[in-house]
Amino acid sequence: AGHSPQVKAFVTQDIPLYHNLEMKHLPGADPELVLLSFRYEELERIPLSDMTREEINQLVEELGFYRKKTPDAPVPEEFQFAPAKSLPILLPPQAPTADGKTPAKHDKEEHPDL
Repeated sequence: AGHSPQVKAFVTQDIPLYHNLEMKHLPGADPELVLLSFRYEELERIPLSDMTREEINQLVEELGFYRKKTPDAPVPEEFQFAPAKSLPILLPPQAPTADGKTPAKHDKEEHPDL
């Protein structure tokens, strides 16, 4: 399977500029962008073979990856954990309630007396 020159250009020239974006090359496999959460759980796979370099860059930036000016450029503090899309998993989910208050704890439901 030959990779398109577009994808190859992205891999060799663009990936080094993106913080937290790594290329794992699987011989003979079509290139895919595999999105992982901060716990390294797979979120989704996006096949890149039919995309142009421009489209891939756009996609990666939309996903929230931070693009540096040069591979060695420092990454701003707020982008250290980019893509930010993975971060909401860190926050405990808040169940919204009708009156806007935080829901009361239901200890009995969570810890039934055995």
